[in-house]
Amino acid sequence: MDRETGRPGTGLRTDPRTPLPGVARAPRPRLAQGVPGAPPPPAARRPRRRGPRLSAAVGVGLLLAGGGVVAVDRLGQDRAAPAPLTPAGRALAAAGAGRPAVLADLDALIGERRERVRRAPADRGSWAVLGAALAERAARSGAPGAYTEAERALQRALAQGGTPDVRALTGLAVLAAARQDWAGAVRWGEAARDRAPGRVGAYRVLLEAYPGTGDAEGADRALERLRKVRPGPVAEVAAAWVHRERGWREDAEATVYDAAAGAATPAERAAALSRAGDLAWERGEAETALARYEGALRAEPEHDGAAAGRARALAGLGRSEEALTAWARARAAAPRPGYAVESGELLLALGRSAEAADHFALARHQAAALARDGVRQEPALGRLEADHGDPAEAVRLLTEEHRRHPGPAASGALGWALHKAGRSAEALPRLRAAVKDGPNTARPAYHLGMVHLALGERDAARRQLTRALRLAPQFSPLHAERARRELAALGEPAWGPLPA
Repeated sequence: MDRETGRPGTGLRTDPRTPLPGVARAPRPRLAQGVPGAPPPPAARRPRRRGPRLSAAVGVGLLLAGGGVVAVDRLGQDRAAPAPLTPAGRALAAAGAGRPAVLADLDALIGERRERVRRAPADRGSWAVLGAALAERAARSGAPGAYTEAERALQRALAQGGTPDVRALTGLAVLAAARQDWAGAVRWGEAARDRAPGRVGAYRVLLEAYPGTGDAEGADRALERLRKVRPGPVAEVAAAWVHRERGWREDAEATVYDAAAGAATPAERAAALSRAGDLAWERGEAETALARYEGALRAEPEHDGAAAGRARALAGLGRSEEALTAWARARAAAPRPGYAVESGELLLALGRSAEAADHFALARHQAAALARDGVRQEPALGRLEADHGDPAEAVRLLTEEHRRHPGPAASGALGWALHKAGRSAEALPRLRAAVKDGPNTARPAYHLGMVHLALGERDAARRQLTRALRLAPQFSPLHAERARRELAALGEPAWGPLPA
């Protein structure tokens, strides 16, 4: 596997339709249709061709880019050669193709559509595009205020009357998911899917939202449909995370590397490499994870998930000062409370408790600001209160989160909060469920081991703590060291079954 690009060396599935490197495929000539340079009528379906063709989204993007120069096609007929897409056009083309846009292009599209709706307040389509772009920007930047602005634009698009614009429906689904309102994301995402079953955006949101509501079968159906509608890197990145949630590590790794190898844009490549980094980190390969995250950041320097992953990997490699600098970069890219909690825990592990307290205070401040913008923060605040604040408050927060969004992640978080609040017997079944039904990662195993230890179940504690450290020896700068200390105190293992 190439450490710089994230592409595997061998062993990946190869699409027989993909031309071999350096071998050009001769395009089939196309007959002229209609007015030169004009797109086909909306109702017309052209047969699938092997040669290159522009998607409808790119065609719309060309309108934003302006005119072109006259050229001669392969049959000798004059045609308009399009000028290069503007940044706003690239973002619009990416959205139409179901790909993530580079953030600078997304900002350009937002500026262009703001100007349009200023000049034409009744332009429903421009309101829909503006709202959808703002929703994606909010989801990726986490900036307070962005969510409310996106919602206003999307509601303005729907308020114009007529058939609901599918871009507005998809934007509302993206916005709900960004606010961690998984039920709302499912509702809006299904409305967008039913309105336009062939568009990609709704399936991407539903693949994130269904697991949040505990609907694994819904996620499977959405993934199957996405792969039919738009096979390629976008579908494979989504598939990797579905496989990861089931604990299917090998499948997840194969699909995400396929996605990185086939990425067509920098943002698409960054998304795939960042996911590849996450998977490497969760299996305890900090060096590999670091290389993947750095590759993602070269493709898209503002990718906050890759910046946060790089900070974790550096901390796991013992490069603590570099990790703190990397955490500052992640927090600048997106003010997410979870990032401040993790950087605070690194400071705590380094014995810098006063600085850690400042980071925990920052996390609470950021959570409050996001809550005013409609973003639910129970998971991040619950983790913070369980480990560094008021465990009883963590139980209250996470009980509500589990009620709204049952699933392995919420069950495990609530179980840990119950344990920290002195209710380890109640915590045990919840943490067992999180380990059994969730992804095969270190933190739930560590939490379960600590609960077994609190209940005096030494052999079970030893098995789960060993499992956590085998999965990822540096899964946390704070808790991994605690796991090692407890294992040393437990002594040699007794004979018994291997960890489940």
